[in-house]
Amino acid sequence: MLPVLLVSVDNTALSFAVPSLARDLRPSGTQLLWIVDAYPLVLAGLLVAMGSVGDRIGRRRLLLIGAVGFAAVSGAAAFAPSAEWLIAARAALGFFGAMLMPATLSLLRNIFVDADERRKAIAIWASGFSGGAALGPIVGGWLLEHYEWGSIFLMAVPVLVPLLVLGPLLLPESKDPDPGPVDPVGIALAVLALGGLVFAVKAAGAGDSVGVVAVAALVGLGSGVAFVKRMLARPQPMLDVRLFSNRVFSGALATNLVAVFAFVGFIYFLSQHLQLVAGYSPMTAGWLMVPGLVVTIVCGLLAVRLVRRLTAAQVVVIGLLLNSAGYAVVALLGSEGSLVALLVGFVILSAGVGLAETISNDLALSAVPVEKAGAASAVSETAYEVGAVLGVAVLGSLLNMAFRTGVEVPAQLPADQASLAGETLAGAVEVAESWPGAVGEALLHSASTAFDHGVLLTSGLGVLLTAAMALVARRALR
Repeated sequence: MLPVLLVSVDNTALSFAVPSLARDLRPSGTQLLWIVDAYPLVLAGLLVAMGSVGDRIGRRRLLLIGAVGFAAVSGAAAFAPSAEWLIAARAALGFFGAMLMPATLSLLRNIFVDADERRKAIAIWASGFSGGAALGPIVGGWLLEHYEWGSIFLMAVPVLVPLLVLGPLLLPESKDPDPGPVDPVGIALAVLALGGLVFAVKAAGAGDSVGVVAVAALVGLGSGVAFVKRMLARPQPMLDVRLFSNRVFSGALATNLVAVFAFVGFIYFLSQHLQLVAGYSPMTAGWLMVPGLVVTIVCGLLAVRLVRRLTAAQVVVIGLLLNSAGYAVVALLGSEGSLVALLVGFVILSAGVGLAETISNDLALSAVPVEKAGAASAVSETAYEVGAVLGVAVLGSLLNMAFRTGVEVPAQLPADQASLAGETLAGAVEVAESWPGAVGEALLHSASTAFDHGVLLTSGLGVLLTAAMALVARRALR
């Protein structure tokens, strides 16, 4: 549970640090997205490979190696002098984080062989994500009010030290007796596939040329196709892609991806609205998000009881429909930047995430043989991280695009300040604070309005995507 809490705390705490680090490092809108996305992008690209490594050398051993590396790189990220440095450090954290996450879930699959016990264990495991998400804003908010944003990354050290001390004593070692080989070419293709597609989304949102977007998308799609063909052709593939022919396995992964997409995308714009539009301190903003995050934990544990009365498919569909309802509240009632609508929508969406994520993870693991736990865990974790990447990349890019086209920068501003104000909400707020009087007020009003209109667009997309996934899950998981 310690690495699960760490990864979750890191993600939500970083979201709250975005305004602070944006003022300090002054990244562009695209760089800001990469600061958030570099970690889950590398993590997602390497999870399958690291799952295979864990099957070969031992899942406990891989977990402890990853913990040492994660702690060391966290210290380097805390003192990043530039946006580029921080992006590189986040990517390195993704490398070591990829060692942590598949090991936790695959160890659970091997420790708890009874189906009911396993479902409870996975519910608690999933609640670790939600608990960390709840803890992140509070701890992160307190740190940001008393220290620099780099303190967010130093949280890893006190969390990982107990793991390194107690892990060898308490965790059983487990391996796959017949693991697939580690495939460097396959790893490169997996990273290129995800990286190309995410780059294409960000380039489109940043207004880059059609050619750049098309080339990136073709690289991503081509690498994905090549990866699948390579795995099918090898006698011992790093990832047995035939697992995806299992309809329940594939449907559970798609559910997991979409639920996390909706959750992370919502947190991305909610944390900025609370601090930069509503004007709350990081600590207060963190407390305002706690009810929704606590609901995620409660509903994750409630899902275990619900599947005794309803089918797993029904619980998943209910969860996805709650996701859709949460975004619908914002789309219908949030046109004026209503804080109540945003927070109510977040609570509803969080309830859906707790239900859908817990059951989809259990379905994905229980649909494959126990000796394939490492591969299944890695793929399930990959779906989680791809959802996190796309939640920020797609919804964040759409939000940035809406902001840039909607914000009206006063003509009195010099060129450098006009560029900063027109790029991100944090930049506009910083410039507005340096211009007292009518000019600053006009810029702040325009920036807030443009941002909230962007939130309406992203909410509309969230409604459509989660509702469509509910229909798919109803058919695939029944």
